Amino acid sequence: MLSNWLHRALFPVSLLLVLVIAGCGAKSSGSIVEGKVNAVTTFYPIYEFTKEIGGEDANVINLLPVGVEPHDWTPRSQDIVNTSKAQLFLYNGAGLEGWVPGFLKGLDSDSKVQSVEVSKGVNLIMTDEDDGHNHGSAAEDHEGEEAGHDHEGEAEHAHEGEEVGHEHEGEEAGHDHEGEAEHAHEGEEAEAASGDSLHTDPHTWVSPKSALVMAGNIRDSLQAADPEHKDGYEERYNKLAERLKALDVKFEQELAKLPGKEIVVSHQAFAYLARDYGLTQHAIMGLSPDAEPRGQDMVKLASMVKEEGIKYIFFEELVSDRLAKTLAAEAGVSTMVLNPVEGLTEEQDKNADNYFTLMEKNLQNLILALQ
Repeated sequence: MLSNWLHRALFPVSLLLVLVIAGCGAKSSGSIVEGKVNAVTTFYPIYEFTKEIGGEDANVINLLPVGVEPHDWTPRSQDIVNTSKAQLFLYNGAGLEGWVPGFLKGLDSDSKVQSVEVSKGVNLIMTDEDDGHNHGSAAEDHEGEEAGHDHEGEAEHAHEGEEVGHEHEGEEAGHDHEGEAEHAHEGEEAEAASGDSLHTDPHTWVSPKSALVMAGNIRDSLQAADPEHKDGYEERYNKLAERLKALDVKFEQELAKLPGKEIVVSHQAFAYLARDYGLTQHAIMGLSPDAEPRGQDMVKLASMVKEEGIKYIFFEELVSDRLAKTLAAEAGVSTMVLNPVEGLTEEQDKNADNYFTLMEKNLQNLILALQ
């Protein structure tokens, strides 16, 4: 009898524990804090930069959980609740978060949150290679389009992180989130209307040059939302900017010395890095890591790897390495990590890795592969 009673008494407790544990896996990084600027970010690099610039003056909530790849992630109902109460919603834009327009329209009608497209001002790369049928480098194949694609006169600011963003502070402040959602789709609508098959490569942050522009936009948005702590945001931004500039110089100097310039990657995420540091990217898959290549594309890539004397096929941790290993086996070469820094694995999170440690590892692996 006693054992039956204990079983009945403890069963609800054990069920509750199972539910609590199950609910811990895919949560975002925090909740709203009253009395601070609450900034909701969509994925890891924006989260890290916002935390650094925000310091003690901002509460930063990252929507994307640790260990999750951002391309196919979609928000939960709690994310809508938190964002509705926040002051800032910072998203990459450039086509990365396809769910943003619908998400913003789903926020509470009385929400005062300001949505900011953090990649604004980066000289964006256009590509038609979104489906995994890749034959070369987005940075190389579309140089003509990049040169002519001025993005409303902002391209010239692409390497001036300190300056970018000031000119549109008032514009952001005056936009409601539904208007911003419409803005997020303007480029896609124009593209559809023209019948053009070009897509924007969203992986802006993978180049320190573009990351500097993004950091400037984050600083501007924090200062606009919380002018009382403007000096603190400026000071912390300057420290971050110095680190990004030093990383940029290191990439330029180290990669310029290397004889090899061709990189083969699993996912077309390195066009900004390739463009800014004189490399040529060949990708197995498209802009989304889900895009499967055709067999003939794999055969062509294997031939190119052999002809060019490429020694390594790069893969990344948050998506399957199956295709990279298949190509490496076909071409008789090895594999190595090149991280697009879209998020942290559980192990990287435990090791306190960050944008800078991961980009330093990327540089060391590029040096090893290209020498």
